[in-house]
Amino acid sequence: MTTAPTTPYEPVPSEDAPPLLQMRGILKRFPGVLALGGVDLTVRAAEVHCLLGQNGAGKSTLIKVLSGSYQPDGGEIRWEGRPVSFPSPVGAIKVGISTIYQELDLVADLSVTENIFLGHELSTAGFTRRGQAGARARELLARMGHAGIGVHRLVGSLSPASQQIVSMARALSHDTRLLVLDEPSAVLDSGEVANLFRVVRGLVAQGVAVVYISHRLEEIRQIGDRITVLKDGTSVATDLPVSETPTRELIRLMTGRSIEYVFPPRPQEPAALTTAAPVLEVDALARRGLFSPVSFAVHAGEILGLAGLVGAGRSEVLETLYGARRATSGSVRVNGRTMPNGSVAARVAAGVGLCPEERKSQGLLLDESVTANVTVSSLQRFSRAGFLDHHAERVAAREVTASLDVRPAGVDRAVRTLSGGNQQKVVLARWLLRGCKVLLLDEPTRGVDIGARTEIYTLIRALADSGVAVVVVSSEVEEVLGLADRVLVMREGAVVHEAPASALDEAQVLDLVMEGAPA
Repeated sequence: MTTAPTTPYEPVPSEDAPPLLQMRGILKRFPGVLALGGVDLTVRAAEVHCLLGQNGAGKSTLIKVLSGSYQPDGGEIRWEGRPVSFPSPVGAIKVGISTIYQELDLVADLSVTENIFLGHELSTAGFTRRGQAGARARELLARMGHAGIGVHRLVGSLSPASQQIVSMARALSHDTRLLVLDEPSAVLDSGEVANLFRVVRGLVAQGVAVVYISHRLEEIRQIGDRITVLKDGTSVATDLPVSETPTRELIRLMTGRSIEYVFPPRPQEPAALTTAAPVLEVDALARRGLFSPVSFAVHAGEILGLAGLVGAGRSEVLETLYGARRATSGSVRVNGRTMPNGSVAARVAAGVGLCPEERKSQGLLLDESVTANVTVSSLQRFSRAGFLDHHAERVAAREVTASLDVRPAGVDRAVRTLSGGNQQKVVLARWLLRGCKVLLLDEPTRGVDIGARTEIYTLIRALADSGVAVVVVSSEVEEVLGLADRVLVMREGAVVHEAPASALDEAQVLDLVMEGAPA
């Protein structure tokens, strides 16, 4: 059983002590870009300070300045009231600042202990003290209530949640006093998030300060003490008490406008009701060990949502539909034509597109241009006598990205330089250019801020309204219910309920995914 630690580690300072961290008027310029135009951030010991802002607001740049990865061009950093500078990440670590980024930098083929002490191994006369390192690793894991993680296990064999705990243990091995967590819940299910919160609260009880970055406003309500909001490289609000700041006000601060309705309205009469035949038909599709036989149909203009916990089999259903996994049994038909088992090429040719859950590793060529990413599935269209017409590619990419309002607008820039929301728009642009008839979306707004989420929801609904059949997988129940016309609820690889989205609420869906009993 996992429990949070209660033994104090650092004394909580008195109220008249200076803040643990003060960042004042931080400036950071890149060629042609003012990334930070004067940011203030104050963090006190033994608190969770939440950092909010849309993609591109400057959050990542600010924490890289704090961690010593970037050098500021102006402003001041104070640690316990004294001016400091961090010429490298080592300098920040030495005073007690550790940062855990969204993409964990663990080595899969090394053990838990080796990862925890990587770069600062416990050694004497050049020899690693393995026994002492293992014992210390166990102490760090126990401190967070995770003594059950074996210190000799390879990190690659651990779940994402356990890998994150190992990253936190590595941070604490440096006697961390300020821990920065960048989107720590992005790959966790609701149970794992609850456990993360227990760990964070336990660390705070020991005197550790936490800077918590998340796009999920409901998480901020549960874990945060105070909030700083960034917009366009400046801090537009600091030291907001979580308990006293309405969500509507946070949205206004982040976006510069009030968002009355996050989800676009559903059509009065769904196109599915007037379409004679479904575009996508799935008949008893199964993959042994991953999900049981699944059957459903999706019509032109309809959005079908798959709800369930991480591990329920939703992503595996999408990957099998797309041909990336071979089905054990069952069939997939697109516009009445049966698709060959395990053939992605046949699906793409038939007009099926997939936006995968891990867009950076599975859906994008990060070091290639926007143009290359948008046109990669439509290269035949730009082939002239065996040669690619690069000018035509760029023109087409410019038109389709402009229609989706991809920012910045240049199609020659590397996709890696775009924010998460704009990277997702590039993936959508690829399939829009391709003219797909079936669009499979796996966690389409993961790591995307609330303003960009609204834009993506609007784009998805517009694609459905144009006649595309859409299947959406999301771990956020509110997103499934707000976006989809119809919902399939999955648990442990099986569909346990199907209903119109308008006939379900969050509590019903959560009951179904936890219990699996049809309502």
